[in-house]
Amino acid sequence: MLSAVWAVLAVAGAVVIATGWLPGSAAEEIAIDRGGPVLAFLVAATVLAELADRAGVFDVAAAACARAARGSIFRLFLLVAVLAVATTVVMGIDTTAVLLTPVVLALTLRLGVRPWPFALLVLWLANTSSLLLPVSNLTNLLAQQREMLHALEFARRMALPQLAAVVITVAFLAALYRRDLVGRYDIPDRADPPDVWTYRLCAISCAALAPAVLVGVAPAVAASVCALATVVVFAVRDRAGLEWSLIPWRLVVLTEGLFLVVGALSRHGLTGLLARLAGDSPWLASIVGAGAANLVNNLPAYLAIEQAIAPGETTQLFTALVGTNTGPLITVWASLATLLWRERCLARGVEVPIGKLALVGMCGAPLVVLGATAALLISV
Repeated sequence: MLSAVWAVLAVAGAVVIATGWLPGSAAEEIAIDRGGPVLAFLVAATVLAELADRAGVFDVAAAACARAARGSIFRLFLLVAVLAVATTVVMGIDTTAVLLTPVVLALTLRLGVRPWPFALLVLWLANTSSLLLPVSNLTNLLAQQREMLHALEFARRMALPQLAAVVITVAFLAALYRRDLVGRYDIPDRADPPDVWTYRLCAISCAALAPAVLVGVAPAVAASVCALATVVVFAVRDRAGLEWSLIPWRLVVLTEGLFLVVGALSRHGLTGLLARLAGDSPWLASIVGAGAANLVNNLPAYLAIEQAIAPGETTQLFTALVGTNTGPLITVWASLATLLWRERCLARGVEVPIGKLALVGMCGAPLVVLGATAALLISV
């Protein structure tokens, strides 16, 4: 499914330029001025995350959670939630979906624990805990770029809605799957990384990304420096681990295609439609954002809604961001993270019933979106 999506968007992006539906000057502004920093961050963050995974950072962290839970499935559920939130906040939504999902699934299968509640927990938190920092979601980078906010100010505004979204997510899923979270498992042995020095430097590089952004370093620059550190240590200690496949060229093409297609649609009526739907209400902006994310995808949904919101309307923009970030929990295409997560689940032999995913999302997504929106409006 993902291969078909990126191919279609690559063609669509080329078509809107070739036909003049999106003028050349507008395409250049969208692809380079707006998309350039976002794509640079995407590439650097992906390389950083992939090398950290090869160094054993996620395996060691997951095994540490299993040992810290001391055999309690419920405590393991809570600790996996903490790990998923930390990974998403620091490394981004897609990292959680792509790299943490298979690690958690492998851990639960090894422990004899039902994997579905844990897989769903990782997916939901990949989306709902992606509000706090600019690096947590590509939509955040776009919002920060538009409002020209310092990362600390961005985090201050999003702290309470982030907390609300995470608490509601964990509470809802824990209540829904409470029968699966009762019982115990045998405590596993400690996981050792393949190479301790590579592991340490990669772990430090991952941990350094968020503080660097918070002190004012541009996200693309911070991610590039951290990624370069991991590349250097692999070049010294495990050169075979450096492959061209580390560069996520398909994601780059897909994201660039989304930028161009949404830019064209916005010039031909989409912006006006969303402006009428959202009006001047922050609540409607959040609801429309969540709905649009589930209809198309959260990134194009945010791009379109952003253009329907007048400059300086930061609160309404942020409520729309809450909707597009925390709301894509119903359809499998609602976020790129969900598509990536589904691939990882299927690869591990864990079925993903689309109807069941949608039903759980329809019950829980409104609670998360409305709760996080209320928290944002309270904190303004």
